[in-house]
Amino acid sequence: MPALTFALNHMTAPALTLDAFFALAVSLGMTSVEIRNDLDGNAILDGTTPSEVKSLAERHGVTIISINALQRFNEWTPARAAEAKELIDYASACGARALVLVPKNDGTGQVEGERQANLRESLTALKPLLEAAGIIGLVEPLGFEICSLRSKREAADAIKAVGGEQTFRLVHDTFHHHLAGEPDLFAELTGLVHISGVEDPAVSVSDMRDGHRVLVGPQDRLGNTSQIKALLSAGYTGPLSFEPFSPAVHDVADPKAAVTQSVAYIRETV
Repeated sequence: MPALTFALNHMTAPALTLDAFFALAVSLGMTSVEIRNDLDGNAILDGTTPSEVKSLAERHGVTIISINALQRFNEWTPARAAEAKELIDYASACGARALVLVPKNDGTGQVEGERQANLRESLTALKPLLEAAGIIGLVEPLGFEICSLRSKREAADAIKAVGGEQTFRLVHDTFHHHLAGEPDLFAELTGLVHISGVEDPAVSVSDMRDGHRVLVGPQDRLGNTSQIKALLSAGYTGPLSFEPFSPAVHDVADPKAAVTQSVAYIRETV
């Protein structure tokens, strides 16, 4: 089985500046990081230029594996096209390898036939933009019942339908995989794995939300270690990127110790 490689998403410690976040990753022995465009007061929203981000990453010796994310990517409009171009240009200029693509998650666009057509339309439009920049598009189905793209199979079929196997990859998010209840893994098409756990014994699966997502530990209800084992056995060799959204994680005094503990648990059980 391949060795485990970990990465850090800025959502693990969103209050840290980009400089401090990169330093945290390095202190954990991680050289792969994900930056975000949804953190107020932080790059990218604070106006930090891509060249500044690139020089910071080079100084710390980290690789930016993704920018997270182009939201509502499967609702293709002139505004979405402009937003996509801007983010792809930013990714290219800062040295990021990929752009995460997140579907509509508001209960719209779920109609059978229509949602598949919308997905193919967006992938077709994104493909030349990504290819011109040398950026991978990471399609991330969400397991929420109101999401317009819950199924990785549906995403994989659409990628193949537009001839996008060299341009697009799937994100396997252990939280969303559990919520979607879809058994298939598609390890050969997976470009990134997001990991987080849910420990709250009282919340039902259908009521699980981002705020429940903590670091992976012994009380995890999502079967992270089983999912990781299955992905590795199926041939996935990429990074496992920590992406906890819970304030309980964001408020810890020592994020390095917390992540170290989670890494140790995963290494012991996978």
